[in-house]
Amino acid sequence: QVQLVESGGGLVQAGGSLRLSCAASVNIFSAYTMGWYRQTPGKQRELVATITSGGLTHYADSVKGRFTISRDNAKNTVYLQMNSLKPEDTAVYYCNANLAWSYWGKGTLVTVSS
Repeated sequence: QVQLVESGGGLVQAGGSLRLSCAASVNIFSAYTMGWYRQTPGKQRELVATITSGGLTHYADSVKGRFTISRDNAKNTVYLQMNSLKPEDTAVYYCNANLAWSYWGKGTLVTVSS
């Protein structure tokens, strides 16, 4: 059973930073493509960033240059460093692990005040 546990969300002022973490209980974590997605009420969940097993990264245009995704395979953890946060970044952020199947965490709330 794959479990993903996000942490690091909270309230921050616009322009501030937060670092999200996602601890994964999976076998062969290094084989998974890991990702961060976010969702606000009434909207579809949207991709924020992904990182492949080989370390290739992909970002949504809205976060390029501000967010950085990284992974530590020794710790089975993926991170999302979020800088220069904007009120429109406010959302529940979900961790995703994808290989043959896709798994989701329960999410962590990020609130950016103006």
